[in-house]
Order: sequence, then C-alpha cells, then structure tokens
Amino acid sequence: MGALTDPKVGEFINANFVASFQKVGTFKIVGGNKQGGNVASYFLAPDGRVLHAVAGPVDGPTLLREARWVVDTLKAANKASGGDGAKFKAAFRTAHADKLRAETGLQVEAITWDAAEPSDKDTLSYKDPTGRPLAPKLPPPPIDGPDVGLSDKEFNDRQTKANAAPGGRYVECGVGLKKKRVAVNNQAVVDQLLAAHALTRIEKVYGTVFENVLGEKVSTKPVDVDTPFPWVDRAGNKVR
Repeated sequence: MGALTDPKVGEFINANFVASFQKVGTFKIVGGNKQGGNVASYFLAPDGRVLHAVAGPVDGPTLLREARWVVDTLKAANKASGGDGAKFKAAFRTAHADKLRAETGLQVEAITWDAAEPSDKDTLSYKDPTGRPLAPKLPPPPIDGPDVGLSDKEFNDRQTKANAAPGGRYVECGVGLKKKRVAVNNQAVVDQLLAAHALTRIEKVYGTVFENVLGEKVSTKPVDVDTPFPWVDRAGNKVR
C-alpha cells in the first residue's frame, strides 16, 4: 500500500531503526510488478528478538502508528523494568495484551514466563532432512472474552473497526451460553500472539506470523521473474 514511500514513515524509521529485508515466501515478478506472496514487518531488539510485528501490507499512517507504539512502549518498559530483563519482557507482553484490549475490546492474559525448550534429542522434536528444526507453530494465549469494563456500544464500536481492518475474521470465545462470536484482524492476532511470545527471537516467530496469520507458505525458492535478463529477448538476441 505504499507505506515505505511515505516520507513521514521513512523519516521515523530512519531515525529510530535500522531497516533490512529478507524473502521468506514465493512470488513472481511480471513486467517489473510483484505478483503473489505477502509481507510482514518486524520491529526487533538489537539481538533479533521480536518487539512487535505488522502482518500484511498496510498504509503509511498505520505503519507509522505501529512504529511509534514500539518506541513509546520500549521507553515505558525500560523505565518500568529498571534494567531487569525478565521484568522488561513481562512489561512488553503485558503491553501487547493491553493494546489488544484497547483496540478490539478483547482480553487475553499475558504469559510473562517461558517454558523450557525441548531438547534436540526429544523424540517429539521433528527436524527436516537438513537437520535444521522447522519453524515452530507458537500457541497464542486464549481470548478470555470481551472487556467487561466496556459498554456494549464501546465494544461493538471497537469490533466494527477491527473487522474493517486487513485480515478481518471471526473467532469464538467464552463457553456455553456465554459463547460470543467476535471480530479479529491480522494486527489483533499478532498482538494476541506476542502477548505470549514478545522478546522471542525472530527465527521462532516469523513462521507463525507468515503461515498462521497471513496464510502463506514459507519458501526458500528464488523469485520467479518472467524476464530475468531484460537486455535479451526470448530468442537470445540483444534488445536495445
């Protein structure tokens, strides 16, 4: 949606982040235009741990808002943690849960601790033929339900906004007669995920975002270009 061509976005990103990119999906270039595939933006700590993510293409104001949220939350978490890494992680995951509630009216309980990782020798740890572990599917914390502090109108207004955003879909939360069908979007799913997994290294997060949020397949195939050598025609003759 042209977010990276927005001068305000570029100015803020350049002032606060070091930008890079990597291809993880498959797409085709036809006539100089990209066809297929998808995109996700990640905001990382210097050591590669994920602070935040934006799943799918968004416009300039949206990407700028999310980038500013990262910077503001980083400052607040630094101050609240007093240099304690565990407290910093807990603060960031709680911030994602708070963001989800503020934007959609949905509640999740932030998971502020990490379970021990399985050993490479664990029989349940599958590896591909190269011996490299596959990107795991990270479980998000369950949606507890709507924020009971919101009026029906406030909740419905947030739901309408959430359903209109990219990736709009519905999920069910609650049990029995109290079960409720609620709207979530790509950003809501990412915030739900990071309420349990923020400050996890990107190699353990990107697969879940790309495959389970965006519905794309991770691929190492090279980009398919219809005219990879534009200076020659299909017969091998030079083109002026």
